[in-house]
Amino acid sequence: MRVMGIDPGYAIVGYGTVEYINNKFYPVEFGAITTKAHTPFEDRLQEVYAGLDEVIKRAKPQAIAIEQLFFTTNQKTVIQVAMARGVILLCAKNNNIPVFEYTPLQIKQSVAGYGKALKKQVMEMTRIMLRLEKVPKPDDTADALAVAICHCHSCRSQLRNIGVQRK
Repeated sequence: MRVMGIDPGYAIVGYGTVEYINNKFYPVEFGAITTKAHTPFEDRLQEVYAGLDEVIKRAKPQAIAIEQLFFTTNQKTVIQVAMARGVILLCAKNNNIPVFEYTPLQIKQSVAGYGKALKKQVMEMTRIMLRLEKVPKPDDTADALAVAICHCHSCRSQLRNIGVQRK
């Protein structure tokens, strides 16, 4: 199974594609789509869409996992990230790729084994699971890889449940 994880944003969109075979993770491609500050917001959204569309066509994921929006105190930022998230969902839809959403708690639980794990712990576990020499930068990229890992774990447990129900 090939899964692309996405950490949504409008300044930085982290992405990471992993291949999950026989309970092992293999990194395929990861990085970040960045937009420049002081660029008109609608142009930034267009850059996010175009960049992600290019990555999707290159990486060919079977599913996209995205982190659910976490509400902060800055309402303007939340609204802008929500708009960027909409562009990301549209890009996935236009490429006929199903999207699955996970909360930060679900991602931390899946990757680090503890829903309140520190960001550093999640990033280090992501590095270990993917057998990388160092944690990918920027942090948004490492976060996106963690989202992809979370989806793989979630799918595996769902398949087990289906098997149990059929017996």
